[in-house]
Amino acid sequence: MKVSGWVSCRVYRRAAGVATLAAVVALLAACSGTDTLSPGEETPDPWIAVDSVVQAQLAQRGRSSNLTLTVYNRRDERVFEKSYGNFSPDRRVAVASASKLIAAMVLLDVVATGELSLESTTGEVLGWTLPNQDITLRHLLSFTSGLQNENECTFIPGTTLASCVANIRARNTLSQPAQRFDYGSTHLHVAARMAEVATGKSWQALFRERVADRLELPSEVRFFTLPNLAIGESNPLVAGGLRASAREYGAMLALAFHNGANDGVVVANSALFDAQAREPYPSVFIGNSPYAAATPSFRYGLGGWLECATPAQGCDVVSSAGLFGFTPWFDRAAGYYATLAMEETTAGGALFSVQLQQAVMPFVRRAIQSAR
Repeated sequence: MKVSGWVSCRVYRRAAGVATLAAVVALLAACSGTDTLSPGEETPDPWIAVDSVVQAQLAQRGRSSNLTLTVYNRRDERVFEKSYGNFSPDRRVAVASASKLIAAMVLLDVVATGELSLESTTGEVLGWTLPNQDITLRHLLSFTSGLQNENECTFIPGTTLASCVANIRARNTLSQPAQRFDYGSTHLHVAARMAEVATGKSWQALFRERVADRLELPSEVRFFTLPNLAIGESNPLVAGGLRASAREYGAMLALAFHNGANDGVVVANSALFDAQAREPYPSVFIGNSPYAAATPSFRYGLGGWLECATPAQGCDVVSSAGLFGFTPWFDRAAGYYATLAMEETTAGGALFSVQLQQAVMPFVRRAIQSAR
């Protein structure tokens, strides 16, 4: 049923704190037509709808959740930020798999400077031999290397990245490169070691030099083996060990959104960020994927999830949800980037954050578009 006029639509805003998500979505859809305002009536704030959807999703979950949602427009203006529960945008947390998007940024910068290429192989750089000497950096960034996707050594703080990668190499492979996709930590561990060997610098030094220092981020923003405890730097968990706040991560996400160049800071180049947003091997078998049973089933680019129906041609929306709920994404077509910051170590945090992200995205797009 069509709701007539914004006066009627205000009802959902007053009730949104107790409404179900489905009810809020239905009411917002009803309110999104061509209704006109009465003479002298104020244009409603579209960000109220965003806040209402978040609150409805929290109410539907039925237990307390602590998070901050922050949205920036294409001019890097913070157009929405609200904390729910006991959280703040300056709280530094373990971002888990949101680290992958930032790790990819570092690696793409190493490619841009010519120290590696996306076709550099483990044989050329690390001296690997058959059966895995032909694994390329592109395979590693897209999780199609054929390596076993997890290894316990990535969680051992007392070892080194080099030693852990030697352990990864020693394991039997799952397939030849570019034949299957397996989401996991080992691929980026090997990629990071390739970058260390190619540049002569540690992963920590590369992250600081290529991204963090250029953005003048505090020294506490770094990779750890056990990020929840901020322990272990000689064997950083490249795929999941970054600690950062929503504001700090937002500065890095801005670079990705702007294809590597923003406010005088340059990382990698536009062509490499375009490559990141495309699925390089569309015909691979999907082995391990958290989105395998989802609708739609998202595919993977170079260090990020591709949220569109044509991943082989490229996507405007790229995301990188983390195990503890920290979920960043950007939408170049709509003209914004956002972080859903939280750190929930109990089961269900990641699923909740992704559900919340998907629920709120259409309303963020509408709010961004209304301001143009």
